[in-house]
Amino acid sequence: MASIKTEKEDPLKRRMVPRGLQKLIEQCLKIYPDQTNPLQVTTVLKYWLGGQDPLDYISMYNNPGNQDENIPPHWHYISFGLSDLHGDGRVHLPDTVGGLEPRSGMGFELTFRLVKSPDEERPPTWPANLLQSLAKYVFQSGNRLCSGDNIPWRRSLDGKTSSIQHMLIAEDPQMSRTETPFGWVDFLQIVGVTNEELEQASRWNGKGILNLLQKDSTTGGSWLITNMARSKSVFELFPETLRQLEIDLEKEGSDLAGVNADFTFKELPKIAIKKEIVDPEEEITKSISSCNIEIKKEFNDGLEHSGSSDMVNPFHHSQVPSRVSPLNGIELTLAPYAAKFLVLAIKDRIRHGRHFTFKAQNMAVTFVSESVTGSIVTKDSPYGVLGYWVQILIPNALIPKMIDTFSDLNSSVDNLKIPLTYEWPEHNLKFIIDNPPPELLNQQGPILA
Repeated sequence: MASIKTEKEDPLKRRMVPRGLQKLIEQCLKIYPDQTNPLQVTTVLKYWLGGQDPLDYISMYNNPGNQDENIPPHWHYISFGLSDLHGDGRVHLPDTVGGLEPRSGMGFELTFRLVKSPDEERPPTWPANLLQSLAKYVFQSGNRLCSGDNIPWRRSLDGKTSSIQHMLIAEDPQMSRTETPFGWVDFLQIVGVTNEELEQASRWNGKGILNLLQKDSTTGGSWLITNMARSKSVFELFPETLRQLEIDLEKEGSDLAGVNADFTFKELPKIAIKKEIVDPEEEITKSISSCNIEIKKEFNDGLEHSGSSDMVNPFHHSQVPSRVSPLNGIELTLAPYAAKFLVLAIKDRIRHGRHFTFKAQNMAVTFVSESVTGSIVTKDSPYGVLGYWVQILIPNALIPKMIDTFSDLNSSVDNLKIPLTYEWPEHNLKFIIDNPPPELLNQQGPILA
């Protein structure tokens, strides 16, 4: 439960302000020196006392904008609670990563900028509820948000009929990194986007779409201000941007390294085929990278994660066998809603020498190109399992065949007539687009070595 305090009240003067909170307030006062007591949503039952809302406060500032720079008046929402406000362990434990500059709590707070209607005297409170929902996800999953992340929401952000139904994460244009007594805090801004903008952010990268949105005031402008009345995407307003994006994707590929999706697999029996001659210099190293960048857990049907071309471990834990279990062949069954990402994985990732991961609740499967380092599979042994992690090497010669075969997956997922089967017998490889049996999805998954 939360309450709204008016500007006539001065709660900060009536109590001792926690030191972490004080530093964040000082940062806000640099931008809003005349708004010492903004309207504020306050959690009545605090999180550390058993409350459900992790954000202690959400302040709502009246930003006048800048007419010379074509920045409209808007409401600026700022959260307090994802970072460590108190420093006494009641919510956040100290950063023990060992860096010279520790972060405070999660290391960030959330902000949101909403276009102000001419007749609005008070800010709407639905953005505060939105920030609380995102904060709950962060607390429950332990996953930190990053600039460029995509958040599929699949409903209007304000709960009405707006076309703004998803979110991207950007850096707040005014709120810079703040040093507090308990570590540094960044300010990540939620940016409302349309279905098409989220779709292209998934194919390409979130930061690239944010750059496109910044180029015109109708799509957010330089400060990426969300306008819930906007009905057209940046690609509908400026069709040339989509043509350029397609060119960039063709040249550079996608930055999306993986998504959450249900799948099952089984080993296919060994078949007698002539092996390819392997160039020893092209063989992929069998050592697993020590880097641990996870594919983010699902939140309202999935957070999509961007990443580099180095192999990464999709799980928090590292308690997996040291020995790899090779597979003679593999049959992968992938949920229909993830079919479009199969096209992206091969065309926009593997074709460009990268990797792509589908992560289910208890397992992950990673497609690997020949040039990716840190994999457990090679051209001689293209399929393997390490603990809960399945890996499939896609040889260069197979890529154009797969792209041609998957051409029908570019249509809407709703129009797919499942099950769909794609098979390459010479590689002992089979993909099926279908709903995996629930009883198999609930299994913990194999540790074969």
